[in-house]
Amino acid sequence: VQLQACGGGWVQPGGSLRLSCAASGRTFSRYTMAWFRQAPGEERKFLAGITWTGNQRYYSDSVNGRFAISRDDAKNTVYLQMNSLKPEDTAVYYCALPKERNASVGRDSRAYYYWGQGTQVTVSS
Repeated sequence: VQLQACGGGWVQPGGSLRLSCAASGRTFSRYTMAWFRQAPGEERKFLAGITWTGNQRYYSDSVNGRFAISRDDAKNTVYLQMNSLKPEDTAVYYCALPKERNASVGRDSRAYYYWGQGTQVTVSS
């Protein structure tokens, strides 16, 4: 399984970006998907997760109300729409996939087995 994340870049505070993560090598229609981020000197942190049904979404307190996770199983792709970006959102963003199907959304990075390569998001004026 390979995960390819893209869509990062530089944006001013208050701006928006949409990240995409395309999976190959496996149909992920029955897999939970999640987004994490890691800032320099910090551990990787959970941001958002979506169940394999797409019916339930979970967010960290730091992004709840600003970020939205969605999935398109026909394209094997998960998205992260990021609005009202702040300088503290600056980090490398990773998509993640657990090893097993039908897993619940975990907030611990150890719950995930497959990782994208990361895409840099920089928020500054």
